[in-house]
Amino acid sequence: MSQQISPEDMEDIKECFQKMDLDGNGFISGSEIGEVFRALGSPMPGYQIRELLRKNDRDNDSRINLVEFTAMFQDMKDDHIGQAFRKALNKKEGIVAIGGTSEISSEGTQHSISEQERFAFANYINSTLEKDPDCSRMLPINPNTGALFKALADGIVLCKLINQSVPETIDERTINKKRLTAFTTQENLNLALNSASAIGCQVVNIGAQDLKEGKPHLVLGLLWQIIKIGLFADIELSRNEAIAALLEEGESLEELMKLSPEELLLRWANFHLKKVGITLTNFSGDIKDSKAYFHLLEQIAPDGSKDNVPRIDIDMAGLYEKDLAKRAERMLEQADSLGCRQFVTATDVVSGNAKLNMAFVATLFNKHPALTKPENQEWNVMSETREERTFRNWMNSLGVSPHVHHIYGDLQDAMVILQLYEKIKVPVDWDNRVNMPPFRAVGGGQMKKIENCNYAVELGKEKAGFSLVGIGGLDVFDGNPTLTLALVWQLMRRYTLNVLEDLGDGQVAGDDLIITWVNKTLAEAEKTSSIKSFKDKSLNTSLPVLDLIDAIQPGSVNFELVQKEDLTDEDKLKNAKYAISMARKIGAKVYALPEDLVEVNPKMVMTIFACLMGRGMKKV
Repeated sequence: MSQQISPEDMEDIKECFQKMDLDGNGFISGSEIGEVFRALGSPMPGYQIRELLRKNDRDNDSRINLVEFTAMFQDMKDDHIGQAFRKALNKKEGIVAIGGTSEISSEGTQHSISEQERFAFANYINSTLEKDPDCSRMLPINPNTGALFKALADGIVLCKLINQSVPETIDERTINKKRLTAFTTQENLNLALNSASAIGCQVVNIGAQDLKEGKPHLVLGLLWQIIKIGLFADIELSRNEAIAALLEEGESLEELMKLSPEELLLRWANFHLKKVGITLTNFSGDIKDSKAYFHLLEQIAPDGSKDNVPRIDIDMAGLYEKDLAKRAERMLEQADSLGCRQFVTATDVVSGNAKLNMAFVATLFNKHPALTKPENQEWNVMSETREERTFRNWMNSLGVSPHVHHIYGDLQDAMVILQLYEKIKVPVDWDNRVNMPPFRAVGGGQMKKIENCNYAVELGKEKAGFSLVGIGGLDVFDGNPTLTLALVWQLMRRYTLNVLEDLGDGQVAGDDLIITWVNKTLAEAEKTSSIKSFKDKSLNTSLPVLDLIDAIQPGSVNFELVQKEDLTDEDKLKNAKYAISMARKIGAKVYALPEDLVEVNPKMVMTIFACLMGRGMKKV
């Protein structure tokens, strides 16, 4: 190293290294860097994380050891990423160090979590699930202690919370609720994790044991993902056409639809604040003085013009309170009058906790959007298809960056697709073949995105062996739905079949191998059902799937809950919901939806059986 490090600096470096090394294994991975930045409210784009790793990983093992970290800490003084890195690590507000719960981390490693988040999430769960009789034993949770982690340890509250965010994701009949044992608790946690993955949560580095032990940084990270999905559900044009009121001059509806929920929230807040001459650029520093919040509450408060919605007057006197903490408290009292005092305390506002303040603003939007759809304008706003939603959730569950909100727009530069290739073990030449963001708005930026898309198609044809006849990079850039989904489907199919690697006595994992295994397993368990193909009409009853689940884990399926004869469409859907949740409960990471079984969608049916085969062969 070029310069000597004082003992004091070395202690600081070691402390920072321990903060970043979340799993306590002596190395820092890209996912750990991303997790810490997210926890600190300063998320770093994936390409910047990769740049940081590539620049400092001197032994090319895709992770950073203490020696490399020390050199990086010295070298990053003038580097723009490095400056942000140091700044984030030096943040102290709301971050507490706690001992880890794993064997490694209990030997001195510390994890950083936010007490503010623990407090906010506990209160959110208390208010959201307070009337649910199945949760009465665990609630209310004391937000001032670690009771939150114990309340989630049996999986019941997590399952309920997932259904709050995305209704009917989990069939309630599959949740173990009484006389819990270590085994039935494990089943609940499997069900929660696999269902969270199915709605787009990243759970790659989280296991049932982590939740059972209450590892705070993992539990809080998962909770935030689940809560955020629910909060953002209606912040999109296809679900709320009044958002069209946020169109700016010269902007197309297509451009508005491409905005992420976070961007739409900022657009919405500024739409109302424009009347008082205030503009927000973030939900951290810009809201610390509560002025924007006071004016936003005043603008969105009901004025009594709508039937059955009484007028609510916002008391603006607190705006002139000089003490920022007291001013924030006065503001929150007014938010309470709108039924929106949720997620933040006065301390969270004054400290500018970006995550919790964004959740607070999302609550304001959901309860009082105060938007009116522009008159005399008709738009054909297409809702997301079930297939698009399944693919999007699959991609997000793998932790791609950026997060995919709108499948075609967010794949336009191919960065997500290229990350997916890595997930299916197809090497990507990031250094020589990939144009990294940020891209210029026009001209050269567009060409660089198309070059990335061309490379993505090339990888599919030449390295992955995909069938991509008639598909070019320009089709992906243009967001051609049919051709883009054809590529994404083959990526998902390969990812699913990779679960079955090395199975079948050297045979290539494919449809025939899976069908043969399914029928053999059913026969050995003395089940009467069988399948001829993934188009088999008998699959619309879900009985072959349920029989297979029971063959893999005998006694797991309660067949008294299953309709077997003279099935109506409603009966078929009930069976399918039960089958999908049961598959997840026994440990199969299924992304398909109940409707895929009822309609016998062969592509998604294949993924169900492939995941069950992997589970049956003890590979997942």
